[in-house]
Amino acid sequence: MKKIFLTAVVMMLPWLAALNPSAARSATAAEDPSQDMPMEDAPHIASSGKGESPAYGDRILFGSIGEASNLIPYLTSDSASHEVADMLYVAPLRYNKDLQPEPWAAESWSMEEGGRLMRFTLRKGILWEDGRELTAEDVAFTYKLIIDPATGSPYAEDFLRIKELRVLDRYTFEARYEQFFARAVSSWMSPILPKHILEGQNIRETPFARKPLGAGPYRLKSWEPGSRITLTASPTYFDGKPHISEVVYRIIPDSATMFMETRAGRLDVMDLNPLQYLRQTSGPLWEEQFHKYRYLASVYVFLGFNLEHPFFKDVRVRRAISMAINRDEIVKGVLLGQGVPAFGPFKPGSWAYHPTLKPVAQNVAAARALLAEAGFRDTGGDGVLTKDGRPLAFTILTNQGNEQRILTATVIQSQLRAVGIDVRIRTVEWAAFIREFVNKGRFDAVILGWTITQDPDIFQVWHSSQAHDGGLNFTHYKNPELDRLLEEARSTPDQAVRTRLYARVQEILADDQPYCFLFVPYALPVVQRRFMGIKPALAGIMYNFDKWWVPKALQRYEMVE
Repeated sequence: MKKIFLTAVVMMLPWLAALNPSAARSATAAEDPSQDMPMEDAPHIASSGKGESPAYGDRILFGSIGEASNLIPYLTSDSASHEVADMLYVAPLRYNKDLQPEPWAAESWSMEEGGRLMRFTLRKGILWEDGRELTAEDVAFTYKLIIDPATGSPYAEDFLRIKELRVLDRYTFEARYEQFFARAVSSWMSPILPKHILEGQNIRETPFARKPLGAGPYRLKSWEPGSRITLTASPTYFDGKPHISEVVYRIIPDSATMFMETRAGRLDVMDLNPLQYLRQTSGPLWEEQFHKYRYLASVYVFLGFNLEHPFFKDVRVRRAISMAINRDEIVKGVLLGQGVPAFGPFKPGSWAYHPTLKPVAQNVAAARALLAEAGFRDTGGDGVLTKDGRPLAFTILTNQGNEQRILTATVIQSQLRAVGIDVRIRTVEWAAFIREFVNKGRFDAVILGWTITQDPDIFQVWHSSQAHDGGLNFTHYKNPELDRLLEEARSTPDQAVRTRLYARVQEILADDQPYCFLFVPYALPVVQRRFMGIKPALAGIMYNFDKWWVPKALQRYEMVE
C-alpha cells in the first residue's frame, strides 16, 4: 500500500524501498542527502549468474524485528504488516523503478476533466488464489469497505474524497472527485481485496486477517506466531510466477541476534545498524558472501508528545525539550554519522523540503528559561523541576529490539536531565506497542519513525480529523491553520502553490513542536550474494523482487514445486 506507515525499525527492508523510494545519482552523491540513490559497496562475485537464464527455486530469509499484526492492510499502520501484505495483493497502479506511476492490475488508466475523473480498465485473467477472477466489482467492494465507518480504516480519508465510484463493466471502473485531489494517483496503489470472500463478514473479526487470500506474487503458506511467516510463490500470478519459491520472515526482536543469524547464513537480508555497516561487515566472509547498500532512507525518526498530557499541552515545554536535545550528537553518537538531523516530515532534497529551515539547535540556557517561564522550578534541590508539587517527569516509549531508538532515548534522557527533566524509558514488543499503546494514546511520549511517501501529502498524520483512536494523528495535534493548509495543498495541481503551502506547514510544525523531529537515517541493507537480478534504481532495490533469482548451482534449499 502506498501509504505512510509506522516503521518497526529505522528501515525495514522488504518492499519498503519500493513503497518509500529513495533517490540519488551516484555512489559519490550518496554522501549528499539530496542525491541518495541506492548503491552497493562491492562488485558481484565471479559466479554471478550472468548469461544464465533466471532459475526457479530456493528460499529467501528476511529478518524482521516486528511481527505483522494484521494482513488486511486497511486496518493496520505498522510496516511489518504492510511488508507482508504487499507480497499478497495487487493494486491498480504502482511505481516503476523511476518512481513514475504505471499500470499493474490495470491494463490502462487515464485522468480526465482536469484530474477530477480517473478511469481504469483491469487486465483480464487476474486470478485470486481460489481461481476466481479479479474484477471491477472487487475494486468497488474494497472502496466501500475502506470508507465504511465500521471498518475504521486510518486510510479512509483518501477514498472519502471520491464523489462517485462507478463500475462500467466487468473490468472497467471510474472514480469521480469533487475537485482535483493530489493523492488520487497514489491512492490507487492500494491493494484490492476479494469481494467473494469478505462480503458480509465483520472486517474487524474475520479470520481473513491471519489467513488472507490474494492475487499477488506470493501466497501465505504458514504463520507461526512469534517465530516466522512463510510465503510461497503463486503459480497463477498474472505477471509470471516469481523465481524465488519461498519468502520467509523470521521474527527476531533483537538486532544483535539478527546480525549473528545473518553472519551464520541463517538470514539472507537484513538492515544493518551503523556499527555493523561500518565496523563489523568487512573481511573475506562479508565481501565474498554479501552485498551492502547505502542510501538515505525515506523515513524520519521523531520524539512525539501526547498532547493530551498536561505537561505537553504547553508549547513552551515542547520547545524547551526540543532545544535541550542535541541532534548532531545523536547522529554522530547513535548513527555513527549514518544519517542527517531533521526538522520536519519531508525528505532532504525533495521538492517540498523547506529551503531555509534548519534542525533545532541545542540551547540549554534557552530551554531552562522557557521552562522557568512555564512555571517550573527546582524546589526540592534534587535537580528535577516541579510545578504545583508535581515533578517534570515522563516516560519515553519505544519498541523492543530497535537499538537505535533505545540508544536515542538514552541520549535524550541524559540531555533532558541537564535541564531538570526526569525521563524514564520503556520498551514494548512491536505489535503490542502499536495495538495497546500507540493506537489507544496510552503514552507520554514515543520514539517512532514514519515513512516518507512519494507525494508530500501528510494529511493523515497531521490533520485534526485524524486525531482519534486508531487514527494516524495519535499525538492529537490540532491546529486550524495547518488543517486549512493541508486541505488546500491536496486540492491544487500547481506544484509551486503546493511548495509554498508545505513550506508554511513546516514552519508551523517548527513553531509548535508537536514532534521533536530527530533524524533521517541512511538505509544500510545487506543481501546475500547468491541472489541475482537486483537492479538498484530510484525506487530502491526491492521494486523488482519478483524477478530476483538464484542460479541452480548456488541454491541452498530444495523446494517442492
